[in-house]
Amino acid sequence: MKYYISKPSLPLSKFIKHYWTIENCIPNSREHIQRIVPSGLLELIFYFGDKPVSTDKNKSINENTLIAGQLREFYDIEITGKLSLFSVFFQPHGLSMFLDIPLDELYNQNVPLKFIFKNNVNELEAKLFEANSFTERVMIIEHYFLALLKKNEQEYNFERIKKSIELIKKSKGVIKIGFLASEACFSRKQFERIFSSFIGTSPKQFLKIIRFQNAINEKSKDENINLTTLAYKCGYYDQSHMINDFRKLSGMSPKQYFNQCEPYSDYFQ
Repeated sequence: MKYYISKPSLPLSKFIKHYWTIENCIPNSREHIQRIVPSGLLELIFYFGDKPVSTDKNKSINENTLIAGQLREFYDIEITGKLSLFSVFFQPHGLSMFLDIPLDELYNQNVPLKFIFKNNVNELEAKLFEANSFTERVMIIEHYFLALLKKNEQEYNFERIKKSIELIKKSKGVIKIGFLASEACFSRKQFERIFSSFIGTSPKQFLKIIRFQNAINEKSKDENINLTTLAYKCGYYDQSHMINDFRKLSGMSPKQYFNQCEPYSDYFQ
């Protein structure tokens, strides 16, 4: 299996978290089930080999290029044959600068890129498919997004939502929505509407995801931490609160999740 990750150039770092790629071959008659959980990030995925099969009809993978919106809950994908993909992980607010639609329209869906970016998608896919290396693919996608950025006027609200995301990350999801609205100089109703448009999900759901991702991150740093301590450290009211959120977002209790899955947080890594 080949796995690579790369940071974006400085002009795009406000919008893109990182690029990553994987090349993997599953032997004939074998399959691998991968659980996908909410990460708080939106993703653009290019498939060059066999496409996985999703257990959720809203997350169908019938096209070579998809935008994955914010997730409400977990789902599984079944991988067989040769998996070859190139992916762009956006900052929570980053994709909004390249689209003309509110990101909550992508909520809990995988949407073909051709439905969103109607121009030059086939050309972009062809260039990426023909590229000889991960580095070359990064250069191609950076050129594409820099060109889009030049065509897009800076949104007045972008910096205000960006500041909200910074506060949420700093607090690790333990922060009041009313305080975020006040800091962004919005009424709560305005903030919830604009936040959902930029991020692709409500502030309440996003905070739940970030607390969940932080619990995974804290467990990765201290594998011996007990669940009660983990719950209070990550801002849950009690262990039952953490268990409830884990079941909703991953389909497992914290104990089951950490027994079966590597504690790796896409959001905090």
